Amino acid sequence: MLNEIKKDAQTRMAKSVEAFRHELVKVRTGRASTALVDHLKVNYYGSDVPLSQVATVAVSDARSLTITPWEKQMVGPVEKAILASDLGLTPNTAGQVIRLNLPPLTEERRRELTKVVHAAGEDAKVAIRNIRRDANHHVKELLKDRQVTEDDAARAEAEIQKITDAAIKDVDEVIKAKEQELMAV
Repeated sequence: MLNEIKKDAQTRMAKSVEAFRHELVKVRTGRASTALVDHLKVNYYGSDVPLSQVATVAVSDARSLTITPWEKQMVGPVEKAILASDLGLTPNTAGQVIRLNLPPLTEERRRELTKVVHAAGEDAKVAIRNIRRDANHHVKELLKDRQVTEDDAARAEAEIQKITDAAIKDVDEVIKAKEQELMAV
């Protein structure tokens, strides 16, 4: 019973860390990455679909992306989706190919992005702590129902705390790595 609670907590915390890593992919560093446009939705015949389902996205060099819609009439909607997004980039269109040039980040913009990374990291830590609280609550319920001893409950809570500390350490390492990546000129 206690092992199931610990395994569940560990699995959920690992998923939180992974979700945080996935969220950071959207934070733009100095290099071009197809992940920058993964979250964009394009109006395709009346319904919003992911950009990857209407076009090919490729990294042409370190500072630019090329987007090639599969249908000629999709060039306009893809441009609109890029302009309406939070990327702050202006698409350059040449025929059926859309180019996104990523300007170099200024020192001020790097610092702003670092703050965004730290805020997202704090959100991930809060999620991990909530998972710990849930797990400890389940342990206390088992203790209250006299399904486990007080010693077992205390041991389980200590192990849950160790799992929590490890997950928070992972988040801190991801934050540090992303910060170094952002501040590298």
